[in-house]
Amino acid sequence: MAETRENTAVVIVGAGVAGLTLGNFLLRDGIDCIVLEKHPRAYVEQRQRAGTIDTFGVRMFREWGLEEVLAGDPIPHSEGGFYIDGEAMPIDVDDDNNESLYCPQQVLVRNLTDVFLRDGGDLRYEATDVSLDDITRDRPLVRYRDTDGTAEAIDCDFIAGCDGFHGVSRRSIPASALTEYSHEYGYNWLSVLAAVPTNPSGMAIHSLGLAGMIPRGPHASRIYLQCSVDDTPEQWPDERIWSELEARFGTPVSTGAIIDKRIVPLRSVVFDPMSYGKLYLLGDAAHIVPPMSAKGIHLALHDTEVFARAVIRRVKEGDPGLLDSYSETCLPHIWNYQAFATWITDTMHNAGFTGYEGEFRKQVARAELQRQFTSDAANKLFSELTAGTN
Repeated sequence: MAETRENTAVVIVGAGVAGLTLGNFLLRDGIDCIVLEKHPRAYVEQRQRAGTIDTFGVRMFREWGLEEVLAGDPIPHSEGGFYIDGEAMPIDVDDDNNESLYCPQQVLVRNLTDVFLRDGGDLRYEATDVSLDDITRDRPLVRYRDTDGTAEAIDCDFIAGCDGFHGVSRRSIPASALTEYSHEYGYNWLSVLAAVPTNPSGMAIHSLGLAGMIPRGPHASRIYLQCSVDDTPEQWPDERIWSELEARFGTPVSTGAIIDKRIVPLRSVVFDPMSYGKLYLLGDAAHIVPPMSAKGIHLALHDTEVFARAVIRRVKEGDPGLLDSYSETCLPHIWNYQAFATWITDTMHNAGFTGYEGEFRKQVARAELQRQFTSDAANKLFSELTAGTN
């Protein structure tokens, strides 16, 4: 059977935060687009991910008339803060202009999906065998199979690769056309999803290693425990998780059923350039930051806004300048936040555990943290970076 052929301005590969935000931006400006997602809708909207939307992201959604997507599930209040050796030491950041909020990523994705479909967006789930062809020509071609296995093909002007680090988009670019910059940290995280309200909430520095307990909804928590790069989930039975979490926070913790546990390698990655022909990489397809920084959503949204404005300019005014400079616009911003991510990741881990870089680095890391309590200048910079406004 011959494949079905159709046309659109932009094919968006991936229905995560970047893909759905881009789809909503283009739809509101009258730019035709089709979003392809390989997973079913239920899977995408239940996928547990981090959910910090910083001041940059909050203001961006408001400016585009999409503030409604920020309505998240209520998170109950819990005592929390920043703990060092079991002592609570909350950082008094300069938050006069900080509008950051917590919205579980699956809730943000669900809200973006609802608005996109309500406004007439074209979103196709369970699109399999996606291939990107002729991406260096004027009209690239995106092929896939629909839920019935029918071969489909879409001619388009541009392709937005929003399908993550392991997606098909970046793999469609010849390796010789990309430079990969990467850094592997000398430790990993045990990441645990538990069906328990978050209490306490925050991060803890301890000689056993870093620990974190972060809300993932009113009745769910994401727990992070610094561990060796050689550790496996089997080395972390439930009893050990709760005992180490309590030891590192130095205070009793809420316990409950553990739903999932896995080892998360900590790494930083940047690909340069972020485009090839008519294919543009957005979000995790182009870069990875360690979760300690809480800047994955920030960078995805920044890429998305830059690309959306560039496409709108090209389609409406015939001006390709912003598209031509997409990588040059995004990369300095990415490297700025990679620098922040590397600093906060190493500082927070080295300040407690000495097994990786030793006692000297521990004392240096603690001196750097102390600046946040004593220096207005350091506190202001930290506040700008956490808010995403630097």
